[in-house]
Amino acid sequence: MQKTVNNFDIRSEVIFNGSFCGSKSVTVEWQQEIGHLHLLCSGNLTIESNEGHRMCIDEPALILLPRSIGHSVNSAHDSHAKILCTAFRFLNIERELVDSLPKIIVFKAHSKELEGFASLLFNEIDHLGLGQQSVVNKICDVLLIKVIRLLVGNGHLFQGMLAGLSHPKLSRTIAQLQSSPESNWSLEEMASQAGMSRSTFAQVFLNTVGQTPNDFLTDLRVNLAKELLGQDKSVSLVANSVGYEHGSALARVFRKKTGLSPKQWQSKLHNGG
Repeated sequence: MQKTVNNFDIRSEVIFNGSFCGSKSVTVEWQQEIGHLHLLCSGNLTIESNEGHRMCIDEPALILLPRSIGHSVNSAHDSHAKILCTAFRFLNIERELVDSLPKIIVFKAHSKELEGFASLLFNEIDHLGLGQQSVVNKICDVLLIKVIRLLVGNGHLFQGMLAGLSHPKLSRTIAQLQSSPESNWSLEEMASQAGMSRSTFAQVFLNTVGQTPNDFLTDLRVNLAKELLGQDKSVSLVANSVGYEHGSALARVFRKKTGLSPKQWQSKLHNGG
């Protein structure tokens, strides 16, 4: 867990900063793996996702949408909410970890855990100066790590990769799977890394992570395949790099997970969806 959090980074960009009333839609293309962070400084705000989630906030707060979810930001015409909106991309972090986070996370800006970071952001927003963009980005970087730490520490993540990385035994296996997904992993080898029997390991893994060890490994391989395909590498080379002997074997798994063949996914990526 510590190694994973230590190694990840973000790249963020302020997309709105100022007083706001009315409605703004935030669209996300299918191939974009970005999240959004909204900081409500004053006024009222309603966040509605395209998947049906709706949250109303009437006090200073941090609203984090870690996944690529289209949503709208709404404020009553008499509210004149003051907000900062940023779009960010996680780097050096597995998508399974991001996907294990809640879809919308709201923290009160003046909670004791985040008050110092919120104050820094408020101060930067109110005082234009040299390098403001860079300062805001760095604060957001630290803030996101802090939020992940809070979610794990407060027990909000009962399943998913973060829960697995926090498990004293499963974390060893997950770390090995992450570093060498192309290896010929058997259930016995995975269980051995965790110091458990096959049956105990399989059950504990399922209960903690929310999927079987083999499904988890398959997701790791498919996500790595996506990354390599995005670098214009051939399907056969990608297949060998992620643990499949032939391109056809990767294609079967890839289509089952994404609905597209590797070549179709690669073509759609380059054509902008």
